[in-house]
Amino acid sequence: MSNNFKPEVTIGAVSKQENEAENTALKAEEREFSDKESANQLRVAEDDFIQGLIDATAYVNEEQKAIEIARKDPKTGESRVCFKFTIRPLSEKEYDKCKKKHTKYIRNKSLGIHMPENTDSVKYRDQLIYEATIPEDREKLWDNRKVWDALRNQGLQIMNGLDVIEYALKAGEKDAVIDEIDKLSAFEDNLEEVIKN
Repeated sequence: MSNNFKPEVTIGAVSKQENEAENTALKAEEREFSDKESANQLRVAEDDFIQGLIDATAYVNEEQKAIEIARKDPKTGESRVCFKFTIRPLSEKEYDKCKKKHTKYIRNKSLGIHMPENTDSVKYRDQLIYEATIPEDREKLWDNRKVWDALRNQGLQIMNGLDVIEYALKAGEKDAVIDEIDKLSAFEDNLEEVIKN
């Protein structure tokens, strides 16, 4: 799996300097093509675009990032990795599904529709982390019945994997993990950089 892959997207116009540099480098010549040659040129270009789309989809499925949760030992002051898990990018549909799952809706009688009243942001953030965790790690950590029983024995209320995330991760750690999920999912602060890179 490619952990160092950064997707490249190019959108928009080419600058005058880039256009001039491209023209001098390529020295394109104009030619007349027969209908058959034109159709062949279009087919080749279409095949390239199709393969590009297929490749882009594969990269989304291959991109992952390892996350380590470390804590300082209060006695020694040394940092120790408590557990690790791997995350993957989320699709827009998955982000939306997580949000809808933890949003309370009320019925607007005058309009006759359900409208969002509020979102439980804590559960929403936990759900994002849960969904982005690869299935093997989700099973080992968040959905592990032994973990649930051990935490229940400590007096914690554990009903599902989201509760494990809630108790296992500090608020700042959740922020850092969600930032990494957003980066993998190409949600960046600087949209121009995402488009160029």
